[in-house]
Amino acid sequence: MDKAALRKQVRAAKKAVLLDEKIARSRGIMAKVEQLESFQKAHIVLLYWSMDDEVATHEFVNRWYKEKTLLLPCVDGDDLKLRQYTGPECLVSGPDFGIGEPTGEEFTQLDSVEMIVVPGVAFDKHNNRMGRGRGFYDRMLKSTPNAVKVGVAFDFQMFDTIPTEAFDVPMNLVISE
Repeated sequence: MDKAALRKQVRAAKKAVLLDEKIARSRGIMAKVEQLESFQKAHIVLLYWSMDDEVATHEFVNRWYKEKTLLLPCVDGDDLKLRQYTGPECLVSGPDFGIGEPTGEEFTQLDSVEMIVVPGVAFDKHNNRMGRGRGFYDRMLKSTPNAVKVGVAFDFQMFDTIPTEAFDVPMNLVISE
């Protein structure tokens, strides 16, 4: 299956699940993230402020931002810039996708990021990830060589294999339901 067909299949599966159910299912996925030794030991973690069709992270981010330095991505042209999440009041609606993005100074010490929790459209048994197609995360993941990269997904986003290209950055681990 090519990437376009796979994205279409997953999009249909996401639409078939009500938002409340996605949020409930996300709690179990994010509880597994919390249990990871790499998360427990990490001081600087890059997460994402979830859109309605992604594994929900809002509760998780709000639970942990006082304990750890939590970074969220902000879309800047074709790249992601990182800023620290300091509480709900720091979020503004991003101009490109309407996703909550923190205000404040850009975080540039990418080699100090210890863990990254990454959304995706699809993942496979080999820890490969397929995103939405713009390459935002692949470019950023290459800039964080020391970070443990953890993909999070609903079961319907998991496949035996997915199409990959040379620029795709695999995860160290993928957590699903």
